Amino acid sequence: MKRTLALCAALLIGIGTAAAQPPPPNAPPPPQYERVPPPPGARYVWEPGHWFWNGGRYVWVGGRYVIRRAGWHHYAPGHWVWAPGLGRYRWIPAHWD
Repeated sequence: MKRTLALCAALLIGIGTAAAQPPPPNAPPPPQYERVPPPPGARYVWEPGHWFWNGGRYVWVGGRYVIRRAGWHHYAPGHWVWAPGLGRYRWIPAHWD
């Protein structure tokens, strides 16, 4: 629980400073292999790890289980896409459809 709270706090701090960071100059590296542990319960969905741009380099963020939202059936993991209008890669956060 403490680890989850620390991770959430770090991500929120990172979100607050994201506008001041330079954009990533190139594509992220290929995803790293992760052994997916058994789920802690039937309501959990695996969120795969991903590369995070920290303003100077890509840093790997390991995967984790997230709780399935009631009434939502498809989980779309976060991913990087090329944004031609911006001339750089852009992060699309994970979301439920």
